Amino acid sequence: MADREVTSRPPVVMQVLPALVTGGVERGAVDVAIALVDAGWRAIVVSSGGPMTRELKRGGAEHIEMPVHSKNPIVMRANADRLAALIGENEVDIVHARSRAPAWCTRNAARRRGARFVTTFHATYNLGLPLKRLYNSVMASGDRVIAISHFIARHAIQNYRIDSERIRVIHRGIDVEKFDPAQINPERLIKLSTEWRLRDGVPVIMLPGRLTRWKGQHVLIEAIARLQRNDICCLLVGGEKSRGAYRRDLEALIGRHSLGGIVHLVGECNDMPAALMLADVVVSASTDPEGFGRVIVEGQAMGRPVIAADHGASRELIIPDETGWLTRPGDRAALAAALETAIALDTDAREALAARAIARAREHFSKQAMCRATLEVYREVIEETMADSEAAA
Repeated sequence: MADREVTSRPPVVMQVLPALVTGGVERGAVDVAIALVDAGWRAIVVSSGGPMTRELKRGGAEHIEMPVHSKNPIVMRANADRLAALIGENEVDIVHARSRAPAWCTRNAARRRGARFVTTFHATYNLGLPLKRLYNSVMASGDRVIAISHFIARHAIQNYRIDSERIRVIHRGIDVEKFDPAQINPERLIKLSTEWRLRDGVPVIMLPGRLTRWKGQHVLIEAIARLQRNDICCLLVGGEKSRGAYRRDLEALIGRHSLGGIVHLVGECNDMPAALMLADVVVSASTDPEGFGRVIVEGQAMGRPVIAADHGASRELIIPDETGWLTRPGDRAALAAALETAIALDTDAREALAARAIARAREHFSKQAMCRATLEVYREVIEETMADSEAAA
């Protein structure tokens, strides 16, 4: 990028990700793009499209549709050529890849055009065979690698021999204005309560998350069975991407334990702040380590007691016995005991925990904090580029 005068115009950042449908990766890309625009930068997002493009454009960012979700080598080669052209035409200073297939396309395109390359390492990915590890390794090859938790940073260093000086830990951020108990009006609560046929005065245990085995809904069901209580309600909130095999397994498990009147699979919910407000306890029972764990933070931001599996990034998000509880992954008995503790909290203890949890979520895990830290990484890379240009001159 020595031939570019980056100080004479607003810096240009191009983020590349598979799609803009839903999820933490997409949410982060949109939030950062809007923050770039607000800071006077130019923000371009390349993806295969999706409903979140509307929000992106309303925020002043640009979207370019391209099949960057594809893992077909022919399509990826074509993507790389087109991305290289776009980088040159738009004088892109930084290319930020947020997923593996797009990263393979953008890394070479960025280098061909002299742009800097940044990645976000979102998960542990599946290590598997050597070729799988090679495929994953592109996420560790950025000039800067953003890890969404210290857990992910350690994983990247241990498994991909990445220089720790290139890693920056930036936790995912949530919208603390949206996930704010004070913003939830009674009508929203009544609507969901009626839809889910909740009984007055019955404690609600909630596990938000898509229906997939590693999210641990089956672990929670078996923990509920251990409680041997009829005066509780358990809601499994989330849709499914598979053909329903796991849902059928869960329904069979509910039937086997005679929990049909207690555990309910309610599907997706478009108003998660209100949903969490209805919960007396929020559970994250993932059997595999979470790279971050958005549900944990959203639950705390709403002042709910949260129980999470004690691995992955959960240890960074919960202060045990102060903002929630951690239990051994997959341990039904430990989860049941934690549920009993959370349900039994008196009003004073519940309010004190809520205050601590809300304060921590707002201080450490807001989208504003995430965006500020990400823009600081971008500035760092640009300043480094300018220093290199001056040294070369």
